Parts: sequence; C-alpha cells; structure tokens
Amino acid sequence: MRKGIETRERLLAIAEAAILAKGFGATSIEEVISEAEITKSGFFYHFKDKTELARALIHRYLEQDEVVLDGLFNRARELNDDPLHAFLIGLKLFAEMMTDLPEGHPGCLVATICYQERLFDRDIHDMTRSGVLAWRQRFLDVLREISEIYPPNDDVDLVEVADLVSTVVEGGIIMSKATREPEKLATQILLLRSYIKLLFSPVQSDRPLKLGH
Repeated sequence: MRKGIETRERLLAIAEAAILAKGFGATSIEEVISEAEITKSGFFYHFKDKTELARALIHRYLEQDEVVLDGLFNRARELNDDPLHAFLIGLKLFAEMMTDLPEGHPGCLVATICYQERLFDRDIHDMTRSGVLAWRQRFLDVLREISEIYPPNDDVDLVEVADLVSTVVEGGIIMSKATREPEKLATQILLLRSYIKLLFSPVQSDRPLKLGH
C-alpha cells in the first residue's frame, strides 16, 4: 500500500515539474512513465487518463498551498496577536521562503492551467477557480479583522486588496522567470507588505499638540 502511494506521489511530482517547465499539452504520459521507471499499466493503475492526472495534480497543488500558507500565517500570529502586525510578519516570512528557493519559484500550476484552458474540462476549471477564491477569502478575512482596528487610510475595496495578494505573487513569479531574477518574487511580496503597512498604519499628525489655552 505504501509503495503504491509513493509511486503515485512520484508520478505527480514528475508530471508537475514537466508541466510547469513546458506546459500540459507538451507533456506526454510516456515521458512521465519513462522518468518514473514504471510500466504503462502501472501508470494507468493510478490515473485512468491525462485528465485524471491533471485533476489529481491541481488537487495536490491546492492542498500544498493551503499547508504552506497556514504554516506561515499561523506562525506569524503566534509571534504577534495584533492582526496587522501578524499579517506583516506573515508576508515577511513568505518573502523569506521565496528567497530561500535556490532556483526561484518553479511556477504556478493554477496559472498554467488558466493559460491552456481549452485542454481541460469544466471540473478542473472549477477546481482552479475555487483555489483562487480560497486565497481571496483567506486574505479578505485577515484584512477585515485588521480594518476593524486600523481603518484604511484610503477608500479601498478590501476584496480587491485581498486579490492583490494573488496578483502580486503570480506577477512576481512571471517577472522572476522573464527577467531571470529569482529574487524578484520576494521583492514584490515585500513591496506588497509596505503597501499594506501604509494602508492601515495610523496616520501621524504633523501638527504639534496644543497644551492648554
């Protein structure tokens, strides 16, 4: 049983790396089988076709995302009870994690699927949409909690600010690959952190306080 789980996981890891490198359409079952060093029947024991492989990949990817984000932002909350400070710490931890990736972020499977949407069925599209909306809800909940204590210094839609997190991360991945600057993603996350800090930090008045009359 354990060997079967390990084989399935190896197939998923090989397929994900290939898809992130060159796309779903250019990745064949045969090359995954060859690299995994198993038989074709061994592959089809785990996945009946390429669509089922894609479904398993996106499910695995979204689950891993949740584990990573839970770990980072739960740790941040342990370090500081204040929601704003905890979120800023979490973003810094996130940036540091991206910096520690020697070759930079390998890419986003959700984005890859969106770019090649005609290759996938409705079920897979629904899975990717749910994943993106889960990110929105995660950060929207945090931003709403922050705004109850620290009203925003600008008239912003918190839903859009929550989506900004995804936009910055996905854009940072693309920029880091396009420029061959692996550190770009971490830099963008830190800029997002600065924006959040400016948006919610109490504004200090420059006027001196008048004491008495």
